[in-house]
Amino acid sequence: MASNLPAAVNAALSKIRHPRLDNDLLSSGTVRDLSVSDGGEVRFTFLLGREDPATLVRQARLAIRDLPGVAGVHIDVVDPGAQAAPAGTRPAARPGPGGAPPEAPAARENLGQVLAISSGKGGVGKSTVAANLAVTLAAAGLRVGLMDADVYGPNIPRMFGVSEKPRVVGGRIQPLEAAGVRLMSLGLLVERDAPAIWRGPIIMKIVHQFLNDVDWGELDYFLVDLPPGTGDAQLSLAQAIRVSGALIITTPQEVAVGDALRGAKMFERVNVPVIGIVENMSGFICPHCGERTDVFRSGGGQRLAEETEVPLLVQIPLQPGMADQGDEGKPVVLSQPESPAAIAFRELAEAVRKALRGKPVPLPILRG
Repeated sequence: MASNLPAAVNAALSKIRHPRLDNDLLSSGTVRDLSVSDGGEVRFTFLLGREDPATLVRQARLAIRDLPGVAGVHIDVVDPGAQAAPAGTRPAARPGPGGAPPEAPAARENLGQVLAISSGKGGVGKSTVAANLAVTLAAAGLRVGLMDADVYGPNIPRMFGVSEKPRVVGGRIQPLEAAGVRLMSLGLLVERDAPAIWRGPIIMKIVHQFLNDVDWGELDYFLVDLPPGTGDAQLSLAQAIRVSGALIITTPQEVAVGDALRGAKMFERVNVPVIGIVENMSGFICPHCGERTDVFRSGGGQRLAEETEVPLLVQIPLQPGMADQGDEGKPVVLSQPESPAAIAFRELAEAVRKALRGKPVPLPILRG
């Protein structure tokens, strides 16, 4: 080992700024228990809070691994909030066998910010929101993956106009790509008319396979389109991977709001922060005069936001032809980039970026 390797490692980590703490990784105490073995193995603990970007871990690894004399980099990622959460913040996770603390979900640094997109009930446009949000972020130059975990209604392939089966290279499933978004869905692996009869263990296996066996590469945002409700897919995701935040999709009707509230409370119980509410089908805007008409009862998204104490990020209006365009594999942000719905999706993308504290990027009007 080069005699100056420990100093070189310290210098590399000192050049990386922590955006939330406004200090470098060493001075802020983010990197702890740093050691460099005689053989060049670098080990340390990385304190990564839920509000911190997971890309910081990747930056630290990349800064060290190519230094002369480094044989390997081993990082133990720890959530400091899971060790000593303030009283009254969130319900504590249940202890493991024998009273031992439960294992924290893994932080997958290559996936970037992991965003769960969920709803309390079906038919509220959750997959439409997921598809258009993913396309908008990708068009801004971000690396985006979209995992369709809605095993009961995998609609993402149709919304992107893809149907071919993914290739397997070196034992790894290669995601398809459309509109700049890397995609994986059960709909690409089973026949279209196959009945969706999946029990809990099978759903858990599918979620884990999509996380571990798909070659997602390096991403900035990893969106997960979950099935409606509060079932096995949501729990499997929260237990398998560190989720940066969740979006709850609802419509203005009271029945949808009540179901969405249960979904928000479920994420709280598994220590996943809900970053905001999205009200879909929020009134109809006349394409000729621009006048808004509330087709359904209004204010549902705002009521849900007030009850959950999280912000209402955006209200996405009803728009003629948007559902048909989705069926044809044409997200509205591409097919009608100047429309009220497309503008709302760009506002949502900006709100998500700010909530997850990602790197500021422009969100341009898209062109199909």
